[in-house]
Amino acid sequence: MTDGSKMSWSVWILIVCLGAFEGLWNGAFADGHGRSERNCSEVPPYLPPTVVNTTLRLRDLRETMKKLNISAYIIPNTDAHLSEYIAPRDARVAFMTGFTGSAGTAVVTPVKAALWTDSRYWVQADREMDCNWDLETDGFIRSITDWLIREVPEEEDIGFDPFLFSVDIFNSYSANLAPAKRNLKSLPENLVDKVWSDRPAIPANFLTRLPDSVIERTWPMKVEHIRNVMKENPYQPTALLLSALDETAWLFNLRGNDIPYNPFFYSYTLLTLDEIWLFVHMERLTPELKEYLNASCYLAHCVQLIDYGQERNYLKNYVTRLGVRVWVGTEYTNQALYELITPKEKLLTSEYSPVLTTKAVKDQTEQRILREAHVRDAVAVMQLLLWLEQKVPEGRETEITAALYVDECRWKQKNSRGPSFQTISASGPNAALAHYSPTNETARVLTEKEMYLVDSGGQYLDGTTDITRTVHWGTPSDVQKEAFTRVLMGNIEISRLIFPDRTRGVNVEMLGRRALWEVGLNYGHGTGHGVGNYFGVHEWPVGFQSNNIPFQEGMFTSIEPGYYKENEFGIRIEDIAVLAPVETKYGNNFLTFDTVSLVPYDRKLIDTSILSLQQLQWLDRYYKTIRDTMGPELQKQGLKEVHDWMMKHTEPFLQDRVSALGRSSFLLLILLPSSLIQHLL
Repeated sequence: MTDGSKMSWSVWILIVCLGAFEGLWNGAFADGHGRSERNCSEVPPYLPPTVVNTTLRLRDLRETMKKLNISAYIIPNTDAHLSEYIAPRDARVAFMTGFTGSAGTAVVTPVKAALWTDSRYWVQADREMDCNWDLETDGFIRSITDWLIREVPEEEDIGFDPFLFSVDIFNSYSANLAPAKRNLKSLPENLVDKVWSDRPAIPANFLTRLPDSVIERTWPMKVEHIRNVMKENPYQPTALLLSALDETAWLFNLRGNDIPYNPFFYSYTLLTLDEIWLFVHMERLTPELKEYLNASCYLAHCVQLIDYGQERNYLKNYVTRLGVRVWVGTEYTNQALYELITPKEKLLTSEYSPVLTTKAVKDQTEQRILREAHVRDAVAVMQLLLWLEQKVPEGRETEITAALYVDECRWKQKNSRGPSFQTISASGPNAALAHYSPTNETARVLTEKEMYLVDSGGQYLDGTTDITRTVHWGTPSDVQKEAFTRVLMGNIEISRLIFPDRTRGVNVEMLGRRALWEVGLNYGHGTGHGVGNYFGVHEWPVGFQSNNIPFQEGMFTSIEPGYYKENEFGIRIEDIAVLAPVETKYGNNFLTFDTVSLVPYDRKLIDTSILSLQQLQWLDRYYKTIRDTMGPELQKQGLKEVHDWMMKHTEPFLQDRVSALGRSSFLLLILLPSSLIQHLL
């Protein structure tokens, strides 16, 4: 064998080894010792490296329960403000179970421990929990209470922290357990906190106020408006209790950093017709903020600052006054505060407070700056997609490096305050987990052989963004292409819909699923949620669920159908849209969705043969909007390469179809016999 033959043989071995390494890397957590999910039926049980050992934590909690004569303890995955996203110090479910998903409830008895979560997180739970925990795949309260009735004898106590139960959730538990003679026992101190020795502290940073450039309504204007709403209520409330963190932050145009990715701070507000009580950590207010809040006086537009943690005492004292009535939104008021408002004549309830319903409709300034934030955000996402097209063929990029790159691109944009949530950067089978985020143990190398889903967002001083794109750098299968196209059809069908003002999202949500349903496909998450102005990326009560409020002009919502094939791939297409008025031939007060996310879809995944003419027309209009809006912005930022990428990926679809039809007609004329052509003429 010559030296040249040896060189060829070496190269061949190198190629084989690299291919094998890629397969081992991407398959490391699907087989053998690198399996990604626990197997508790093996002897000994198999546990992947991503699990947390909870043996000692459970021992300590059970000892505490025994001292209090508690037969079960319920641990919700929320905080005292019933937030979806919580601070590390409130992640009690994660501390006890190892499970880090955003939705779940844990229950511990002297001999058993179980976690309930929905289908988005089943695989994640099996990756993160050890075999001390059972995974229950029905996340409804009825399932939890049925389990408790089986495990806890009659007349025994089931403990809970009333600060972590909303009014409605407490009522649901009570309605199921009381007839079965199981007692819900409210405990003044959280039992997990008692055994959590290294529980994180509250951040020490000062709070900040929004600059005047992003504000149309000052906080005194907002207070006056809410007071007018109170006065117009026929039940004549004298006070409004605000418990959700975004309620107080919105009312006073303040921001903090107590919760990762969310600019909130721990607070409550009790707003009366002539007083304002703000419960907050006083040491986090600068002298300038105290002056801004008129904290040195006691008039109707002066904010009385009270230490956070004193809200129960003040509320209890307030309801002893004659002729008072406290208005609460039951969705975000915890049971610990609600139970103080007695007798019932002093209580007024609605599902959501007037602050949440008012905040849901953006004013003209909020609409304008939120659109502007999405323009800059689209630049960052386009930079990511171009970079991935260039780098993925080299075989060195992973789900983590892609997530870091898009964060880096966003930080370079004007008014950036970082990501709005942990980026979902998912390739191949990982993308089949709707809320997967990569870790060092699970991250896959990005390849041209797999679909890639990236769901990411940014916080900007003038807005919050959230966008998902799914791409394929190689040749997608027919199934992948059809599934993607049908997901896109769902997005388009909602986006182009014209409907009466105050239509509920739940009444049109099925349009996002119809194209998938036609071929027996579906997805297991919601179709959309509200989004804020430098606020939460999931802003209630806007969206497509049954407990969302009707759509109105000026609301912003995501539109995000998807499809997930377990262990193979995942698809989601998410855009943010504003509810905008539309002129119709006969009717007034009609709305449509005006898409403000401005990033093109992966062209090679779109099967235009199954799109209707109206859907193609919508795509072409959307792509023209992207060109008209993003072209000048990319040129202004000097991003010629990104500009060229954008122009290439926003070519009109109907022009391609017309050109194809023209070529086909020309060929047909050539092939027809001349006598037949003369006959046709």
